[in-house]
Amino acid sequence: MLATLDLLAIQIDGLHIEEDLILLPAVGIDGTGEKHPLGVIEGASENAAVAQALLDNLVGRGLDPAVCRLFIIDGAKALSKAIRNTFGRDTPIQRCQVHKARNIAERLPKSLQAGVRKALRQAWELADADKAEKLVRNLARRLDRDAPGVAASILEGLDEILTVTRLGLPVELRRSLACTNIIENMNGTVRTVCRNVKRWQDAAMALRWTAAAMREAAHGLRRLEVDKQLPSLRRALAALQDRNTISHNLEQQAVAG
Repeated sequence: MLATLDLLAIQIDGLHIEEDLILLPAVGIDGTGEKHPLGVIEGASENAAVAQALLDNLVGRGLDPAVCRLFIIDGAKALSKAIRNTFGRDTPIQRCQVHKARNIAERLPKSLQAGVRKALRQAWELADADKAEKLVRNLARRLDRDAPGVAASILEGLDEILTVTRLGLPVELRRSLACTNIIENMNGTVRTVCRNVKRWQDAAMALRWTAAAMREAAHGLRRLEVDKQLPSLRRALAALQDRNTISHNLEQQAVAG
């Protein structure tokens, strides 16, 4: 049961099997830095219904929705919506900075890519979230003339791209938790195990193979290298939950008044 796991962070990232079949797995990181495959669900696309089904499954198996945890995702809006619907509107969500930078750079002319990547890396490394956000907004303004669509993309989801910075985490822990590398590594094992399948008979077959691959991958998951810094995440999440509780109580009092 998931209730026995002291989970501080959960990573979720879609895994495409076929054109009309996607698997949505989840991996948790506990207070000691150990990584735990939590579950997987299938769907036709990475939409809100599929994301909600995965989260409902995790809650049904003991994941307490009242506990504040950090969620790390690839950037899918449907997934953010489902997370906030299940765990509360103030749940901290970190969008993968690697995905974000890659998606932005791929839309730019090669002459601009290196400079944009450098500016984004500088923003990610800043310990001050306000300064980091200002740097990103300045970058978007500079691109607004030559690549207006990309400029808008840089600002999209900005509130979730700097979450680990706003939590005040040490830089090494921010780097580890600002991307979906952990679950992507597990997904790589899933692809390796499943690559010999020539034809998927149905979604149930894909789930069986994926679950088996996730169990195999679990044996190779190493403890988070910066596990000694995880207490800072625990403190940040507890402080955030306390602030949110006070804010909600004040809102309720105002409504009642």
